[in-house]
Amino acid sequence: MNAPTPAPRIQTRLARTFDEVVMAMTLRGVTYLGEQYAPYNEEYDGNDLVAASHLIAWMGREPVGVLRLRWFAGFAKIERAAVLPAFRGLGVMRALTTDAMTYCARRGYRKLLGHAQIDRVTYWQSHGFEIRHERPRFRFSDYEYVEILKTLELPGDVIDMDAPPLVLIRPDGDWDRPGAFDASVSRPVRIQQKPERVA
Repeated sequence: MNAPTPAPRIQTRLARTFDEVVMAMTLRGVTYLGEQYAPYNEEYDGNDLVAASHLIAWMGREPVGVLRLRWFAGFAKIERAAVLPAFRGLGVMRALTTDAMTYCARRGYRKLLGHAQIDRVTYWQSHGFEIRHERPRFRFSDYEYVEILKTLELPGDVIDMDAPPLVLIRPDGDWDRPGAFDASVSRPVRIQQKPERVA
């Protein structure tokens, strides 16, 4: 008798190419357009290509879930989380949430804000989010929401302005691996010509 094949491990990574951003938007469309009947212009709200990061979950070679992070002064916002129906209950959302919190903390964000549908609050509380009771419930896209907040513990290797210059120019989230510019340091420095004086 053959042993059952183990399920592929869940991995997450940031969308780095236009194709991957489209992939993230497609994954969301299955949930928000296909299941929740959200209007197209509400789901694709103009924030996907500006000040946003998309974290995609993979099982093997298959993209199976996504969430979006947006960056504000003093806090990050977690939003647009979705997992394909066939992959729910396998820990995909837990992997996305955990890795999103780690990524935000590494970027130096202490506060992570979210808008949780009322029936999803318990899930977010399992990750340490608390309801902002001083803020009222609100509605959009036909659902009722509350604001939730998680205070993040910053790691010792937070990325800040005193990080080594080459670390700061590596691809976002891949700060610990040498990037394209790391290899360039072995080349000789070009002689810079002084600019010509304009009379």
